[in-house]
Amino acid sequence: MTLTYRTLINTVLHKCHDSIASGNISEDRMLERVKTCSWWPNWRKDVAEYFQACDRCQEENRSTGQKFKMIIQIQEPKSSWEIALMDWVTASPPAGDRSYDACLVLVDRYRKTPMFLPCHKDDTAMDTVIIIWNKVISHTGVFRNIISDRDQKFTSALWKNLHNLFGSKLSLSIGYHPQTDGLAERIIQNLEDMIRRLGAYGLEFKDSDGLNHDWCTLIPALELAYETSIHSSTGKTPKMLEKGWNPRLPYDTLKKDLVDIHPTESIFKMILDKERHHANRCMQDYFKYAKERWDKIHKPPELKVGDLVLVSNLNFKNIKSPKKLKSSFSGPFMIKDYMDLILCNWS
Repeated sequence: MTLTYRTLINTVLHKCHDSIASGNISEDRMLERVKTCSWWPNWRKDVAEYFQACDRCQEENRSTGQKFKMIIQIQEPKSSWEIALMDWVTASPPAGDRSYDACLVLVDRYRKTPMFLPCHKDDTAMDTVIIIWNKVISHTGVFRNIISDRDQKFTSALWKNLHNLFGSKLSLSIGYHPQTDGLAERIIQNLEDMIRRLGAYGLEFKDSDGLNHDWCTLIPALELAYETSIHSSTGKTPKMLEKGWNPRLPYDTLKKDLVDIHPTESIFKMILDKERHHANRCMQDYFKYAKERWDKIHKPPELKVGDLVLVSNLNFKNIKSPKKLKSSFSGPFMIKDYMDLILCNWS
């Protein structure tokens, strides 16, 4: 059937897409439905425009294409503990003489060196400040920048005043964006894996099955193990970048002829400079490689101030509809301010 009147064309489009029997199907299936019953000039273009203008489809359909995210490089440090990443391991069994049930993890972004500090999951901001002041600052100095998630310990006025006193900057990641402090998240994963593997070889507090739950006794050895392991992004161990040599480990005692690991001053300086220069070059290459991999499956959002957009409901917890029936998107919202490739204000 050939159609010439716009009212009839709109009726066909409505019946082939909006009716309950049509089920708001995809654009390709809508094309097949229209093709079997009618024809008019530029009918494919009209079907595409009708489908793209359907608010219900735009809000309900899941996003399956490339995501609108581009990677943005965080300023690289030039020295040890200039930039630190911070996060917590929680839900741990009580361990140690003070029944610690959490672990504060700090990571040097330059050397990839971790510090594991047992604590309590209900520690306040003041408790966290005391831990860092007593056990960290004397070894690392004051950080220029700390990167962490939006934990209430960091958003408190006490913590902000402390940063003002030290002259350092606190960078908080945006919600549901673990890539910001991904290095800390990865090290936490490694820590949990090592504790699970070695939990049966602890020193005390064994249960009826002979398994150890005092993970605090493993922390010093796990720090040493991580600091003497080669990191993929630098090609060197954190200890080598810090001291210019790796400390002697238990398996070194099996060697008959141990080589002196303490070089002369001139050779030591040359080795240390060479290793740090190599590490800087490796980190630049690593970020370039990571950016190329990320950009292959993501695309930059072509948005500007004043555009109307739909916002994904994936991370919204205040929507009362059942999870299986929840709309994929909400909106439209107008972009008020466009700050960078991954962050904008809308209303």
